[in-house]
Amino acid sequence: MSQNVSLKEESNKVPAVPRYNAEIVAGALMLAESRQIASRLLEGVTDSELKKLLVEDNILQKRSPSTALRQAALIKKRLQLVNSELLRVIADGTREVATQALLAAAIKHNKLLGDFMLRVVKEHWLAYEKQLKRSDWPRFLEECQHIDPTILTWSKATRQKIGQVVVRCLIEARYIDGARSLQITPVHIYGEVLDYLRRNDEQYALACMEIFDER
Repeated sequence: MSQNVSLKEESNKVPAVPRYNAEIVAGALMLAESRQIASRLLEGVTDSELKKLLVEDNILQKRSPSTALRQAALIKKRLQLVNSELLRVIADGTREVATQALLAAAIKHNKLLGDFMLRVVKEHWLAYEKQLKRSDWPRFLEECQHIDPTILTWSKATRQKIGQVVVRCLIEARYIDGARSLQITPVHIYGEVLDYLRRNDEQYALACMEIFDER
């Protein structure tokens, strides 16, 4: 199911709860790191136990504890939005399937990623434009700030970094073939992820990920 409402048709009022957040600057899909966190969540570790694993055992293999804690915080926020079924896919599934599961979780956590897929990548594809433009991100963000003025409080560097991370997410999930070419590549949603999204009525994430489905 796709969403065809233009961003410009959304309300210009400041939302009670911001639609967008800048937390994605901490990292893209981070498959290897997410597998580690997902496994620990499935084991039922406490916050203090997880912090010890991150800082003392360095399970994410980061150069500094602060980096590990920052990335783990973002990953945990994403993973807490899905149930144990998808956590298991992320922890133990094949690389391709786990990456799509992570994309679904990332979309649920950050609607900038999802809306960019719906409003920019999909529109390019439907218009037979198979390549994104460098100007797409700033133009998209300008539209978004009319919906959520919170974006106006972000620095220029933060806005640029978010754009880079969003593109990186799409490259990792194979919706784009590279940061230089920005060539759009059609994606098939794997059964495990598709079934999960349908069974759990995840219509928004499903619409974002099925942008190549012309039904």
